[in-house]
Amino acid sequence: MRKGAKRKASQREEGKSTVENHKEVTKKAAPRAKRVKPAKPETEPEFVEEKRNLEDLWRQTFPVGTEWDQLDTLYQYKWNFSNLENAFEEGGKLYGQKAYLFGCTEPQLVPFRGENKVICIPVVVAVVSPFPPSDKIGINSVQREAEEIIPMKQMKMDWVPYIPLEDRDSRVDRLKSQIYILSCTQRRAALKHLKIDRVKKYEYCLPYFYQPFKEDELEQSTEVQIIFPAEPKPVFCEFDWELDELEEFTDKLIEEEELSESQKDAFKDFIKEKVREAKKANREAREARRKALEEMSEETKAAFENMRFYKFYPVQTPDSPDISNVKVNSWKSLFYCFSVLTLTL
Repeated sequence: MRKGAKRKASQREEGKSTVENHKEVTKKAAPRAKRVKPAKPETEPEFVEEKRNLEDLWRQTFPVGTEWDQLDTLYQYKWNFSNLENAFEEGGKLYGQKAYLFGCTEPQLVPFRGENKVICIPVVVAVVSPFPPSDKIGINSVQREAEEIIPMKQMKMDWVPYIPLEDRDSRVDRLKSQIYILSCTQRRAALKHLKIDRVKKYEYCLPYFYQPFKEDELEQSTEVQIIFPAEPKPVFCEFDWELDELEEFTDKLIEEEELSESQKDAFKDFIKEKVREAKKANREAREARRKALEEMSEETKAAFENMRFYKFYPVQTPDSPDISNVKVNSWKSLFYCFSVLTLTL
């Protein structure tokens, strides 16, 4: 090969290598295009309403006398008891006072969102007292022959201190609680293992408060509730030994076909026995009250005289039923209580 031809071939190879190297460098040097992520829209900060210090006070208070299967429906509405909370704030009716609270319910037909519904309205009663106002529960219903007064603890109920939200990280024994609530430790899951009569007792419970300075309704009453085990159905009636004449009373029941002629004598004997039992109970109640007064200290007497009861209904809000026309001022349906000052708030 000629020298000139060899030199030209060498130059062509060098030129080709230079071009390829240039392409390779250019290819490596070219930056990769990055995907541009769309900017996230700015979101407004979420507003979380701060819980009030006594916000769950009404929920913590056991609704005595309420049917077990109604408890869940009690909390399906956003009831507001800010009036109860405010009563414990400075300037409120209960500020600085020791109070014992229990709950109950009042079934009422009320309007809510365009329709009328029977709703269990929660009610809270506050008893201002330096000591527990009672350790008894009254059990009564139309099906029971007599009212029964038993210790609260038999129904697994007791007064326990309420701990406000801001104090729940503190040791309970170091807190000086001024608010006590009626609590029940009966577990709903265990109800299926109880006898029906025992379960029903919870539905017929009413707090019992004793006023020693005046005769109560049981002492003054001259009526007896009668449940006579007749056939084919029992006879339910009330007999007043001062106003009713037994023979005439019995004949009227036979005339109304509530009682058969063949059961007349047995029914009259049954009435007489119930009247004797009621009169004996009245005498024993008066004697017990007299003895209690004799043994009572002046401090305790003053506490009974100054005991006050306050009844709280929920405050009206757009999220709760309108109960403005169904508030009840009667206390008979709430508890056995005699000769006390009561205020509805």
